[in-house]
Amino acid sequence: MKIEQIYTGCLAQGAYYIESNGEAAIIDPLREVEPYIQKAKRNDATIKYVFETHFHADFVSGHIDLAQKTGANIVFGPTEAKLGFDAIIAEDGREYKIGDITIKVLHTPGHTMESTCYLLSDESGKPTAIFTGDTLFIGDVGRPDLAQKVSDDLTQEKQAGYLYDSLRNKILPLPDELVVYPAHGAGSACGKNMSKETWDTLGNQKKTNYALQEMTKEEFIKKLTDGLTPPPAYFPQNVKMNIQGYDSIDEVLERGVKALSPAEFEAVATETGAIMLDTRSPQVFAQGFIPNAINIGIDGSFAVWVGTMIPDVKQKVLVIAEEGREEEVITRLARVGYDYALGYLKGGFEAWKAVGNEVDTITSVDARDVAKVIRDNPKAAILDVRKQSEYDSEHVEGAENNPLDYINENMDQVDKNKTYYVHCAGGYRSMIFASIMRARGYENLVDISGGFKAIKDSDAFGLTDFVCPTTKL
Repeated sequence: MKIEQIYTGCLAQGAYYIESNGEAAIIDPLREVEPYIQKAKRNDATIKYVFETHFHADFVSGHIDLAQKTGANIVFGPTEAKLGFDAIIAEDGREYKIGDITIKVLHTPGHTMESTCYLLSDESGKPTAIFTGDTLFIGDVGRPDLAQKVSDDLTQEKQAGYLYDSLRNKILPLPDELVVYPAHGAGSACGKNMSKETWDTLGNQKKTNYALQEMTKEEFIKKLTDGLTPPPAYFPQNVKMNIQGYDSIDEVLERGVKALSPAEFEAVATETGAIMLDTRSPQVFAQGFIPNAINIGIDGSFAVWVGTMIPDVKQKVLVIAEEGREEEVITRLARVGYDYALGYLKGGFEAWKAVGNEVDTITSVDARDVAKVIRDNPKAAILDVRKQSEYDSEHVEGAENNPLDYINENMDQVDKNKTYYVHCAGGYRSMIFASIMRARGYENLVDISGGFKAIKDSDAFGLTDFVCPTTKL
């Protein structure tokens, strides 16, 4: 028997490859399925099943492509949703054989109504592992407000109540030595406070996971629903794609991995209204970019911020990337449902500049320079675009808070005629903020390179003067 966790850090997502005696199963596959197919081929195994723990909201699963390319059966737990593809809707308790091992369906509604865990028993029939999807994370459980809306009275409180029952009736009675394999780890928006660890024993989770401790259902509901922030706008669109179907990843790549000369790139942008998405690192972008392009760096939490900043997954996109990384960008867009990339700028930004096209820049300054500006001009405005919880924890005294997450709702709070020094935690989010505002006519934003970390580390700042004095640093 072989169990392999295939973890994708940018999505904080775990897919699983399970194999026994020449047969294999994949749990919660990513959109690009070729790696699973090649892994099975190398092991001389046949992929028999694709198990889905629920209708994912934060990424588009590869279940349809994988089934079409391998002949595997797609399996979901109990659901009343009308699927746009062939799949087995398994009843609670049903068992499936993969070689000499068995996988049992445990319906665990709560995160969503169809949420299902899969209990694996080894060749001797001993329960060995459980694949918990978003029902149980390491240190946390799935948020109860992402379910497909099936009725007006399906509130997050009701969902949380279902999850309480699922955990206590289906999960807690299982043996302590089971290994828990969840769908996500720290960094995912599907929970509130997940551990950076990506697996653990159930026994340890019974001791350490707050959601598995003794409490009433009412107490559990309050804990689970307290402090929930709105999910990214693309979440319900991903759910819809996972239920109804989507274009093959091969079609998406063929459409998106199309090299465009600067003239062609400009013409497509003008004709289609596509967003120009520059995926280079923030500081490289600041030094020169195509006017009206927005920056979301490929080396940060790319998929999450694309999904947050571009609310419609059907939005047409043109890509500016480092040479050699274009297909990676298109693939990572497709993972979260952005299937309408129309091509990329051949030769990247340097090709654009080489033909004499207009370029733009964003001023980015060192934290030491900002400290001097503040000393010389106490009215200088600092704009902190971190989450409010980060701001409340510690911040530059007098800084305004305008979280990047809500830029569209709060844009009118930024004065076009005022100069702002913008920072986040490390410099990634602040450049996203500055680039979007720049594209909308806000020209007086100055990025603070290195973000709040650089501000704290700079001895040019007097901490008692510039950082919230109630915070111990």
